[in-house]
Amino acid sequence: MNNLRINTPFISIVIPTYNRPERLSDCLESLTKLEYPRDCFEVVVVDDGSKISLESVVEPFKHQLEITLLKQENAGPATARNTGAKQAKGEFLAFTDDDCKPAQDWLKTLADKFVNAPDCLIGGKTINILADNPFSTASQELINYLYSYYNKNPQKATFFASNNIAVSTKLFDNIGGFDTTYPRAAAEDRELCDRWLQYGKKMVYAPEVEVYHAHKLTLSSYWKQHFFYGRGAFCFHQVRAKRAHREIKVEPISFYLNLLKYPLSQPTPQPKLLLSALLFISQVAGVTGFFWERTRQTSN
Repeated sequence: MNNLRINTPFISIVIPTYNRPERLSDCLESLTKLEYPRDCFEVVVVDDGSKISLESVVEPFKHQLEITLLKQENAGPATARNTGAKQAKGEFLAFTDDDCKPAQDWLKTLADKFVNAPDCLIGGKTINILADNPFSTASQELINYLYSYYNKNPQKATFFASNNIAVSTKLFDNIGGFDTTYPRAAAEDRELCDRWLQYGKKMVYAPEVEVYHAHKLTLSSYWKQHFFYGRGAFCFHQVRAKRAHREIKVEPISFYLNLLKYPLSQPTPQPKLLLSALLFISQVAGVTGFFWERTRQTSN
């Protein structure tokens, strides 16, 4: 029994949410199916200023989960995650989003990884479950490409998206959590990973740690998403350049050419040329956002 408890640390699941009660309910429902002792994890939901109360969404789960609902003025997911982390009781933090459904063995697999890597930032795999939505599929293909590019060596990973990461609570606090100058979901995860590595710490990619993602997108919302990613990318590269005392430096042209070709070599439920075209659109939107943010900051 003692050995079992050593391998089942208390973990705090932190979920930022904003105006998506149905998605949040689905997420919480998935957490009731986790194959992990109920007395070894808690759920901290942070309402980032939703227009409607989420009490009625959270209340039905209180008899199945140790769950806390926190509320804050709308300040973005980075601030919401930090708010949740400050109230968390766990030895480790596991971050996911309200439109995600962690696999049943999510916490168990994370706990197993922390046995040998307690001081590492662990990142898992995200799986798109809206295969009939070409925009959601293209957005996931972009993430898959980034993971293949930045995490070729799983033991020396350099980038994780914030919807499936876990970390020691103490170490997360020590490095200052997420940078709250990012008001939207736009590169705050890249900045956290970069700062983590700057502190000399290690990141480990664990594809067996899975969450299922249901982010429904239209052409309009797809463009807006990547426009804001572009804005965030400028802020990230600016902060990174200042940290390294050098000029802003982005990825080489080969990075973008290989991105456009990436879907052609992958099994996908959508036409491969369509996905390549949508990835091209994502980069146009991102470049537009990048220069929009640069112009905005220069003019201020």
